[in-house]
Amino acid sequence: MLYIEILGNLPEMAQGEVKALLEMASPEFKIIERDYLFLAVKGDKRAFPFLDRLGLAHEYGELLFSAESPEELYSKAESIEWEKYIRGTFKVDRETMVNCSHEVEDVERKVGAIVSKRGFKVNLSSPQTLIRVYCGKKLWVGVRKKFFEAKEFNERKADKRPFYKPIALPPRVARAMVNLARARKEVLDPFMGTGGILIEAGLMGLKVYGVDLRRDMVEGARRNLEHYGVKNYVLKQGDATRLRELFPDKTFEAVATDPPYGTSATLGGRKREELYKKALSSIYDVLDGYLSIAFPAQFNAEIVAERIGFEVLEKYYQRVHSSLDRYFYVMRI
Repeated sequence: MLYIEILGNLPEMAQGEVKALLEMASPEFKIIERDYLFLAVKGDKRAFPFLDRLGLAHEYGELLFSAESPEELYSKAESIEWEKYIRGTFKVDRETMVNCSHEVEDVERKVGAIVSKRGFKVNLSSPQTLIRVYCGKKLWVGVRKKFFEAKEFNERKADKRPFYKPIALPPRVARAMVNLARARKEVLDPFMGTGGILIEAGLMGLKVYGVDLRRDMVEGARRNLEHYGVKNYVLKQGDATRLRELFPDKTFEAVATDPPYGTSATLGGRKREELYKKALSSIYDVLDGYLSIAFPAQFNAEIVAERIGFEVLEKYYQRVHSSLDRYFYVMRI
């Protein structure tokens, strides 16, 4: 069993990202319970390489057990074979979620005392093993395997890149879009802009393909990819509505993209909805797999996509600001 603590800003999309990565790891793996931002998962260490790709998550680890009360928690902690899970020194850390329904003020000390009796040494400043206790509707106990540092994502924000434009997806969201597209080896972004989606995909070890109508964007995206050490890329100046001309002999397993929302001046002189329709049709021509894409809420993407031949699997709402709310869609051929 595993656990994942997801972020709270886009929780449904975060859960969808976990679901996608678990599907890629094994058809047997799945989310079995959600307790606020805590996901209990049927899975094992085979999922680790996929979960390492997470964008919209705080951490993941091994789930040891759940309990309905503090008394049950302490009883189960007494029976755990801690030597299977603890390497070196340890610390017990509590996460009290907003839906916590138990008295847990002393839980770290009590669980720590149980583990110490087995001969393990506490280190509160730099433990080698972190035991996590989550309080929600239930109590959950696990051992952290990976924590996703906010600093690493912040270093890839738009204003930290050599080539900078203010309108860009946050790195965590860009990464989640790649994962929602179930990309295993490669991904195409036909509206790459400054390359935010490609940076995240490249850092996951994927080959990345990017297209943009503007030459300055193509060169700027190249600078950004090189800056972050991404070498396996193909960038082209071209029209996202004519992808088959750009890639006459290529079919992609995954497309992840965030089309522009601007005026006709920033859309190559075309009306926004016309561009979206033609782009969806163009993507369909070169795709054999999943598409992850964002559209303003005013655009009826589901009807347009289904007429083209896509199956719309999921959509996640986000209010960006007073003049923009949008949906992130997951579709497949």
